[in-house]
Amino acid sequence: MANYLSLTKQELSNTFEQVKKEYETLKNNNLSLDMSRGKPGFDQLDLCGGLLDTVGEKYGYIAMKGTDCRNYGGLEGIDELRSLFGQVLGVEYEDVICGGNSSLQMMFDTITQGMISGFGGEPWSKQGKIKFLCPAPGYDRHFAICEYYGIEMITIENNADGPDMDSVEKFVKDPLVKGIWCVPKYSNPSGITYSDEVVKRIAALKPAAKDFRVMWDNAYAIHDLYDEGDKLLNIYEECKKVNNEDLVIMFTSTSKISYPGAGIAVEAASPLNMQIIKSRMKIQTIGPNKLNQLMHARTFSSYDKLTQHMKRHASVLRPKFETVLNSLNHHLKDTGVAEWTEPRGGYFISLNVLEGCAKRVGELCKEAGLTITTPGATYPYGKDPKDSNLRIAPSYPSVAELEMASEVLCVAVKYACLEKLINQAK
Repeated sequence: MANYLSLTKQELSNTFEQVKKEYETLKNNNLSLDMSRGKPGFDQLDLCGGLLDTVGEKYGYIAMKGTDCRNYGGLEGIDELRSLFGQVLGVEYEDVICGGNSSLQMMFDTITQGMISGFGGEPWSKQGKIKFLCPAPGYDRHFAICEYYGIEMITIENNADGPDMDSVEKFVKDPLVKGIWCVPKYSNPSGITYSDEVVKRIAALKPAAKDFRVMWDNAYAIHDLYDEGDKLLNIYEECKKVNNEDLVIMFTSTSKISYPGAGIAVEAASPLNMQIIKSRMKIQTIGPNKLNQLMHARTFSSYDKLTQHMKRHASVLRPKFETVLNSLNHHLKDTGVAEWTEPRGGYFISLNVLEGCAKRVGELCKEAGLTITTPGATYPYGKDPKDSNLRIAPSYPSVAELEMASEVLCVAVKYACLEKLINQAK
């Protein structure tokens, strides 16, 4: 396959005409395909078919320590589930809160806590124009929380091993910088995992703001696609080594484990942070849905059982990722206009195209019946400075649908990039 960057103007035009014909053929198929969000597919949801059968008259409603899960109370969640997710996050169960189905809501509430009540000091909202560090490409919903509260976002480049720590260490010298968003394992959307060095440098941060917090969204902690998954250093243990355990607040959930609409969200932090968080929760709620928690605790009764379940997820997801990656390699390798990550877990592939072409790719995909994540969404304020990054989500469609969707995507990339190169050649 020719490298588009080395073609003459006439060769570019000839190649573009061929690609244009391919695109028009695909467009005439009246497709309706979606690779926009990282939702589990039907085949994954079916893996938890027995979860709903684990409570009731036959099996009872009582948790291990005698808690009647039909009643009020239990602010932190039931102990057996807290213990299980303590193992997932590498903390003691006393440092864990298990809540409802949305870790995003927990993160939103935690930022709200900072804005209204603060973290051991004056509320953020009374300190002036506060700021957050936002490694990018990153998770659009993290950025949306900041935008909702008018928190200024500072873009930090996400490297192959995690955030650019030289930049992070520079910006935390500003006392108005109050936190950083992190998706440390199989990061959304790049699929990278933070290196040991990056984790240690984050843990050792000495921000000017004493109420600075690392929002550690470990959404894909056990979401390996292969038997040998990436290894992530335990951030909390590293923080404790340098007497910095109050720095980090951790999150995860069962959204990609059981049922996204009826799962469990998890938050974990130091005793001081937990005290602050629970002071709000005591007013905010009379306790989580403990029946749902009991169902999850009985279905995933041990860490080993949980990880075995995740291998079944991997067997469904792996062919989907490989279908997309094979298509990218077949259609775009050596063209010089695209590069992509090949993650070993998580839910996304990050595709970078020729600068200035991502939005055009999105338009072409839409016209051909393929919905992808809005270009720019992986950057603060929805503004990708290079207009090059595309987040690809292979989980929801079937393999057959992904074959067609990937072809549409690749042809759209070629179309947009050739179009730009021809215009530049004039």
